[in-house]
Amino acid sequence: MPVLEVICSLIGWFSLYLSFCWTFPRRGPEWNCRLVTLSHGVLIVLLTAYVIFIDGPWPLTHAGTENTELQTLSLAVCLGYFLFDMGWCVCNRTEGPVMLAHHAASMVGILLALLMGVSGCETCAVIFGSEITNPLLQTRWFLRQAGMYDSLLGDAVDLLFIFLFATVRVGVGTAMFYCELTSPRTSLVMKLGGVAMYGLAWVFMVDIAKFGYKKSKAKYKRWRENQKLKETKTPEPDGLSNKSD
Repeated sequence: MPVLEVICSLIGWFSLYLSFCWTFPRRGPEWNCRLVTLSHGVLIVLLTAYVIFIDGPWPLTHAGTENTELQTLSLAVCLGYFLFDMGWCVCNRTEGPVMLAHHAASMVGILLALLMGVSGCETCAVIFGSEITNPLLQTRWFLRQAGMYDSLLGDAVDLLFIFLFATVRVGVGTAMFYCELTSPRTSLVMKLGGVAMYGLAWVFMVDIAKFGYKKSKAKYKRWRENQKLKETKTPEPDGLSNKSD
C-alpha cells in the first residue's frame, strides 16, 4: 500500500509541475518547480503538524513505535515529492552537493521508515522541523524575482527564517535527536540516519549564521552611510556659519 501511495504522490507532484508550466509558460522551469516546492512545503507542514500535535503519538516519548496510517500517508506524500525534486535537480543541475546530500538522506530515512513500518513518529517530526522554513525560503526567492527583496518585507522573511531554523530545526531538533538516540525502540539504522540529518542541519545553520552576519553588517554599513549623507545635506542654522567672523 505505501508503494502505491508513493507512486501516486510522485505522479501528483509531477502533474502539478506540468500544470504550472502550462499556466505560466513565460516563466522558467525553476519558477514552476519552486511553486511546487512551496505547495509541498505548506501541505506537508500542515499534515505533519496534525500528525504530531493532534493525531499522535508524541515523538519525544514514542520514538521507534509502529507507524499509524496517517504517518504512513504523510511519509508517502513527502517521499513522492523528494523523488520528483531530486530528479528535477539532477536533470537541471541547480543544486550543490550539500543540498543533494540532504535530499538523499531524507529519501533514505523516509524509505526506511516506510519499509520497516516503525519510526514514522519521529520521522514526521523531522520532516515538520525541516520543512517549516521551506515556504519562507521560497518566498525569499520569489521576492528576489519580483525585485521586492530589498525591502522591509524581505528583511522580515529573512529574520523569521533564521529564527525558525535556529529554534525549531536546531533547538527542538537537538531534543528530538537526543530522544531518538536514547530510545530503546529505535533501530540502529534509524539512529545513524538521525546523526546524518542532524549533522546536515548544523552545516546549514553555520551557512545561515554567516549569511545573517554578512547581511546585518551590510545593513549597518548602509545605515551609517545614509546617516553621514543626511548630516552633510542638513543646512546650518542662520548665523552659525558667520559666528567666528
